[in-house]
Amino acid sequence: MPKGIPNPAAMYGIYSRSWGFEVSIVRNGVRHHRLFGKASYGGAEQALLHAQDWRDHIVRSMPPQTRSERAEKQRTNNSTGVTGVFHHLAPNGRVRAWMAKTYIAPDEILRTDFSVADLGDDAQALAIQERARQLERMTGLARIHPAEEAIRMGLSAHAAGPRTAKRSKSEITRRNNTSGVSGVHFKTPNPSHPGYWLAITYTAGKGSVSKAFSVKTHGAEAAKSLAIAERASQLADKLRTEEEALAAGREASPALGRQSRGRAATASGAKRNNG
Repeated sequence: MPKGIPNPAAMYGIYSRSWGFEVSIVRNGVRHHRLFGKASYGGAEQALLHAQDWRDHIVRSMPPQTRSERAEKQRTNNSTGVTGVFHHLAPNGRVRAWMAKTYIAPDEILRTDFSVADLGDDAQALAIQERARQLERMTGLARIHPAEEAIRMGLSAHAAGPRTAKRSKSEITRRNNTSGVSGVHFKTPNPSHPGYWLAITYTAGKGSVSKAFSVKTHGAEAAKSLAIAERASQLADKLRTEEEALAAGREASPALGRQSRGRAATASGAKRNNG
């Protein structure tokens, strides 16, 4: 698509925020919502691509209700217990007729009346049957936005190129960071202290690992470089620990399954022996 011409599907369900993008789509009364921060994805371009990918997944996997399904939803003002079926009351409060009514299109409303005087108790049942026949003529999905059709047909035009992985919180460089590297900070205990560069990494549930490099001992630039290298080493250790924990979990799962099956077999054998 030529530059400068917005794609109608590009920003459907996506809202631009100062910190990134917010995706919000409602399906059958449930809101599907996720945030994509620029800091988490290394910039606005990648944050938007990830937001569009997630939006497209929701649109394709959760289409809106069909029009007939929506037409069958019970309204709060319905007094007959059957959607699309109404009764006409006489002045004395007795039911005079039953009516089946379905809105198909602005210029097509189906309506059939069934007189109680002519049909007796069958009038209500006939109205319910007629309503079911009317719904069969109602096709398509409810409240289709043109952008959704483009997304479901694969016509949304956002880039199909590589995606950067979401950064962990420990990898995000904060606005008050003076080193330009996340987890590396310059500290001065007091105004007369020459200061030091600190490399620190947090791990959920395990606290933090940190190491300081004195400016007095190493010099300003060398201390900073040492802290940056230490930070990279800490992150590598953290990643390795997480991968080892995942691998251990995967190995434990089959073992637990075999153990459970073993217990089941033992219990079954016990029943046969006792029997």
